[in-house]
Amino acid sequence: MASNILTSKSPRLDVHGETYDSVSLYVTQFVDDNYKLGNKYIAVVHGKGEGILKKRVHELLKNNNKVEDYYLNNWNIGETIVVLKTDK
Repeated sequence: MASNILTSKSPRLDVHGETYDSVSLYVTQFVDDNYKLGNKYIAVVHGKGEGILKKRVHELLKNNNKVEDYYLNNWNIGETIVVLKTDK
């Protein structure tokens, strides 16, 4: 797992206030773009709330073949850290 120090300057996508359907588009595009850029770590901020967006984000990450791993940030459970696969 990455530490918060490692991910503090990683690209972030904030989906607070977005709809269930728009989250699908934004997260998929964010993962694709960062994979192409060669970024290893990214973060998706979904908020704590009722967990609807978190569940959708995790579902999308689980089914994305560019994602190696993902987990909740220990210091902020409203954010998911994503580890992308690399070509190397």
